[in-house]
Amino acid sequence: MDHFRTLTLPVEGMTCASCVARVEKALKKVEGVESTAVNLATEKVTLSFDPAKANLTELASMVDEAGYKLLLPTLVTTQSASGSGESTPTQTHQEQTYRKLKSDFLFSAALTIPIMFISMVSMAEWFMRWSPLSMDEVNKLLFLATTLIVFVPGRRFFQAAWNLAKHFSADMNTLVAVGTGTAYIFSALVVLFPEWLPTAAAENVVYFDTAATITTLILMGRLLEAKAKQRTTDAIKKLLGLQPKTARVYRNGGELDVLIGELIVDDLIIVRPGEKIPVDGIITSGSTSIDESLVTGESLPVDKTTGQKVIGGTINSNGSIEFQATAVGKDTVIANIVRLVEEAQGSKAPIQALADTIAAVFVPIVISIAVVTFLLWYFVGGLPFTAAMINFIAVMIIACPCALGLATPTAIMVGTGLGASHGILIKNAESLERAEKIQTIVLDKTGTITEGKPSVTDFEVLSGFEEQRVLQRVASLENKSEHPLGRAVADYARKHGVSLVSVDSFENMPGFGLRGNIGSDAIVVGNNGMMEKWSVQISVAQEISARLSRDGKTPVLVALNGVLCAVIGIADTIKPGSKESIAELRQMGFDIMMITGDNEQTAQAIAQQAGVTSVIAGVLPQGKSEHVKRLQREGKRVAMVGDGINDAPALAQADVSIAMGSGTDVAMETADITLMHSDLQGVVAAIRLSKRTILSIKQNLFWAFIYNIIGIPVAALGLLNPMVAAAAMAMSSVSVVSNSLRLRRFRM
Repeated sequence: MDHFRTLTLPVEGMTCASCVARVEKALKKVEGVESTAVNLATEKVTLSFDPAKANLTELASMVDEAGYKLLLPTLVTTQSASGSGESTPTQTHQEQTYRKLKSDFLFSAALTIPIMFISMVSMAEWFMRWSPLSMDEVNKLLFLATTLIVFVPGRRFFQAAWNLAKHFSADMNTLVAVGTGTAYIFSALVVLFPEWLPTAAAENVVYFDTAATITTLILMGRLLEAKAKQRTTDAIKKLLGLQPKTARVYRNGGELDVLIGELIVDDLIIVRPGEKIPVDGIITSGSTSIDESLVTGESLPVDKTTGQKVIGGTINSNGSIEFQATAVGKDTVIANIVRLVEEAQGSKAPIQALADTIAAVFVPIVISIAVVTFLLWYFVGGLPFTAAMINFIAVMIIACPCALGLATPTAIMVGTGLGASHGILIKNAESLERAEKIQTIVLDKTGTITEGKPSVTDFEVLSGFEEQRVLQRVASLENKSEHPLGRAVADYARKHGVSLVSVDSFENMPGFGLRGNIGSDAIVVGNNGMMEKWSVQISVAQEISARLSRDGKTPVLVALNGVLCAVIGIADTIKPGSKESIAELRQMGFDIMMITGDNEQTAQAIAQQAGVTSVIAGVLPQGKSEHVKRLQREGKRVAMVGDGINDAPALAQADVSIAMGSGTDVAMETADITLMHSDLQGVVAAIRLSKRTILSIKQNLFWAFIYNIIGIPVAALGLLNPMVAAAAMAMSSVSVVSNSLRLRRFRM
């Protein structure tokens, strides 16, 4: 797959689910195209192709032959490629489309209102008595006004229908064009050539108000739909707006303000309190607290100091810092998040397959039903030609499959966007749907349930020794060690205000411990074997060591001048909120398992604290995937939660992989769901979001299907006025998008 190129490009002219199916079918005909996913809500196609076999000109030509227009990369540059935060040509195109729709709707509405009024009052006797115009003159005025509507704002329907007809295809535009065109042409013939239709002319049977109103109502529906669709991309817009336009850097011996697009890796950047971090980097000077909520979803500011990473787009709260840029442009965390969200919003969920299958044959079936409706009413039902024609028009208009095409993508766009704004990055729509179906959640212990780094939990000094002196001696010695347990002891001393001193001699004995001298004191630190090696009596601490071991802690013994003086308990502590999150997941009905390489005793102790009843201990990283396979063989859908790197085999094997607390490219590319912060509550939120999003999709599909299932028979039975059908059709699309937008109020 390395030789394949993936692009997301706008497509002009799509209006319904049938359009989506047609564009996808056209692109798949081209040799070298691996996959295509057309999104009606964004009016874009995401396609993967082999540049050696297929070129963009050929792809654009195939789309053009299908009756649509593919905008090529010469016109499209995405923000994720530039990282500039500027509006893209794609966004500009969407805005231009919206503005054109708005002007067309206002023009159409301005003419439709008087057409409707005149059509209604002209039927009253008093109108003709007081009107200076004859009925023939009134009809000609209505003809002129309706002609302006049908062929100015309404010409889009006829142009699209004609382009499709040339390729023996049809879509929603065909239904609208045939419906309004039939009403308009019939009425025009009555007015211009009354001798051709004498009965209709004598009874003044014209339907200019029908043609005008249907056109205006459908334009109104599209306008409302376009406005609502713009709101579905709010999360992307918010992410695009995170980065500032300029940055202050050290160059040529002084400070200089430059555009963010001009920054390069290794630039030294200055950020003052209240300013945004322009790009990713590592702090070289200063300390501060940074608000990362818009990127990670973490509500509290995070303390940062020299040597720690900063993320572009986050807000520097209260301290001045200098940092060295490590990633700029398309390589920043924000740019990667935007790219990931755009890809997810352009992807298709398996649940959409049914809608796609129906859409592929929907329009021809509807046209057939409409024709049969006309023939039955006219030849069998005995209705006049005009009445049968009205039923034909009603069927054509009510059946437009716009809502069907919008049902899935709008919900996915809002759901993935909402997740991103809370630090939950969902790879694609398929991941979202699979997450909704999981039954068992396997949690890696280290870094997922626990903090992932050891810390001192107990410091018990035996009688006869001074705590401060013992802590200073052991911490000073451990500070010379590179072992994680040694760093934990040194950090514990610093937190308790104990100053470290220089060590006169130091010896590291791997697998046992440390020994050294500080002044006149000889210090030995380590396990039981270390104490035995130096003939230190440990019986006095056996009970303490056993208790610490039972609690899942590592006992470290300390001897001063040959006498045991203290026992230190060190453990990888449980993260705040882990226990509550696990309890919530269990309450939601999931089987929760913990998997770890720790021994059984330590694993059971941690599991008990976290509220996990099922434990798999003593497992090497490569063995974790085998346990996931075993669960899958038992018929369970499994989600694996880990750190995205050490647990890679198990994450890859799981039905849904969730990478905790990682904004790395590795996690974003491989995990189904990436959590930007390392809180198990993010797992709860991600699963709840997936369930709520899939529920919205099911609701949308239900209403889209039920609308046509009920509407088409009602129209065919002659119980639906075409103007009412047009209003209902327009509102069906708006209701589907509005239902998806309700997701934005979902409490994460």
